[in-house]
Amino acid sequence: MTPKRFSLGYWLRLASLAVISFALTSVLLNIYASYRWVKAFQHPMRVVPSGDWLKENNIPFQEIELTAADGVKLAAWYTPPKNGTVILLANGYSGHRPEDIHAMFAQNGYGVLAWDFRAHGASGGEISTLGYFEQLDVKAALDFALAQPDVKHIGAWGGSMGAATVILAAADHPQIEAVISDSAFPTLEEIMKLNTPVKIMQPAIIFFDDWFSGAEIDQVSPVNEIGRISPRPVFIIDGWDGAAIAMNSPYRLYDAAKEPKEIWAEDGVPHLGTYGHDPQEYEKRVIEFLDQYLK
Repeated sequence: MTPKRFSLGYWLRLASLAVISFALTSVLLNIYASYRWVKAFQHPMRVVPSGDWLKENNIPFQEIELTAADGVKLAAWYTPPKNGTVILLANGYSGHRPEDIHAMFAQNGYGVLAWDFRAHGASGGEISTLGYFEQLDVKAALDFALAQPDVKHIGAWGGSMGAATVILAAADHPQIEAVISDSAFPTLEEIMKLNTPVKIMQPAIIFFDDWFSGAEIDQVSPVNEIGRISPRPVFIIDGWDGAAIAMNSPYRLYDAAKEPKEIWAEDGVPHLGTYGHDPQEYEKRVIEFLDQYLK
């Protein structure tokens, strides 16, 4: 019996089917992987701060609860000022109220209002939008500080996501009279793309991020908003290493800001690592900045 011979057209059709199947599978895998990545990114690991550092350093503070305009409850600490000025403390992504920074300001006579952003620490909220809805959290903290007795001035310190959010909030709220930005990203879209494991996933990730959160990623752009803070002062701090170099973060923000402005970019220091690299110099520069403009 003579074996059946297949025509060239048969093999071409078979090859086309294999290519289409591979392409479809790749698309579906890309969509699924992007979906899972976004869901994980929007739900950061929670770490609840203990307050032990503040207690050990004899920093008085009250446990309070803030309520954002959309109803999200925020766990917070408040230390009243000795000099009439309160500093709002905004934590970074997957972080919590920074006790060491809180203590630094309090030990220099400044009041401090530190809170866990939504979906972080002990606060409510299920999704982190890395600066979009978090602006409501800053506004809740600002309103609380403004309502306290003997508060004459308000400044803000933010780290990473917190720095980006504080820049955006300060642009809209002139009651924030001075901003210290430690390791802010220039735009959320850039930081999302930089952290995407595979470049082909970037369009799907941006789509899913907007869809699931209800946020608009292109609206989280500190580099486009920082100029509106002037004539209030801005101090831009960053460790000149890793992502800061990749995005030219501190210098782009500095160039976009208007006077008065200062910058400190420390070589070889990682993201949010400037304080840990040299706590004494960090305290000296930050307190001098605040004393100059708010005291």
